[in-house]
Amino acid sequence: MPYVASDHTKKYDPEALRARIPGWGVDSDPADRPSHPRERIDPEATGAHWEFPPLQEPRAGRERSIEHEMLTPVFGTAQPLHGVSGAIRRFAYDRYSEGRTAHWMLLVLGDRVDAVTEHVKSLASRRPDDPITESGVLSELGHHPISSRFGQRRADVKHSWLDPIIVAGPWVLAGVIAVRTITKIARR
Repeated sequence: MPYVASDHTKKYDPEALRARIPGWGVDSDPADRPSHPRERIDPEATGAHWEFPPLQEPRAGRERSIEHEMLTPVFGTAQPLHGVSGAIRRFAYDRYSEGRTAHWMLLVLGDRVDAVTEHVKSLASRRPDDPITESGVLSELGHHPISSRFGQRRADVKHSWLDPIIVAGPWVLAGVIAVRTITKIARR
């Protein structure tokens, strides 16, 4: 069982694992592991004490990686999955292992879908986001905006020309769409 203070490693046949998994056991010799002298499972020697905590009541639809048999004893519930982004994230957890690129790319896609959804909600609200003050553009004017961008071996100089497009582009596009929509409605 996971999450206990004792030595909970399962005992497997090393030869069977070496035959099945390429590269398995390369660190089985303690001489090949730099951390070996510090490795020991003896909680009493360090003063550590920990008992398996009571399990938190699982909620329906809680994401859990397919590698794990159970959820951790305690998990966050502040941001439940919702909408299209939640469906994408659930699919990533249900279908792909954490070791697969598809799992992480779907999680990134879910995050981007959530961000776009929130921007659209903001535009539809009485107080939309303010990209000028919230992006920090105004604060750069008083802190050497030109000299801080060049000549200091910055890694992001190559793509800094994209920053205004990425920050202002969606807002300009939304404004153009709004003006065209209002114009079409006014013509009718």
